[in-house]
Amino acid sequence: MRIFSGRAPASRSLSPAVAGLMALLGAPCANASFLPPEMMASAATGIAWFVVFAVPIGGIVLFWMVHVMPEKIAHKRHHPQRDAIKTLCLLSLVFGGLLWPIAWLWAFVKPVAYKAAYGTEKHEDYFHEQGRAALTGDMLAHDIAHLREELDAMDAKGTLSAPLKQLRRDLAAAAVPAEAAPSVEAREAVR
Repeated sequence: MRIFSGRAPASRSLSPAVAGLMALLGAPCANASFLPPEMMASAATGIAWFVVFAVPIGGIVLFWMVHVMPEKIAHKRHHPQRDAIKTLCLLSLVFGGLLWPIAWLWAFVKPVAYKAAYGTEKHEDYFHEQGRAALTGDMLAHDIAHLREELDAMDAKGTLSAPLKQLRRDLAAAAVPAEAAPSVEAREAVR
């Protein structure tokens, strides 16, 4: 008969400390990298060259692209003060981007009294593009009439530049009665 002494009977399993010690002694050598040790130096050299040359160039290109974005937006929207926005973007590059938010906002906002003062809300290049389209026959008659009205309004205010005055004369000389102007469908049929 056994007498219970209050201790648990000895087990035949290994204690956790002994199991951990056996695992450490039986483990192969471990490397801290996914690369073999002989390739580690060349990989580190390649990464260093990339960081030293490619990252700064990429950062400069990204910085430039972001700072030119208000100018591109102003060009796309035919902002009348596009040249001033372009100048502000270039100044922003010099001043480390401090003026960039002002250029960004300015590109999206039309000047309040610009049309009252100058007769238009568009940049001069817009009228040159529209004039070329009108003279080549790529515009409808009512669009040409609207372009003439805008140029006449600018001329009445005295803000028409010499090239736009010439464009106005060219449009007047090429004036075609509305019923004689070909429609979009007729032009497409010819092509």
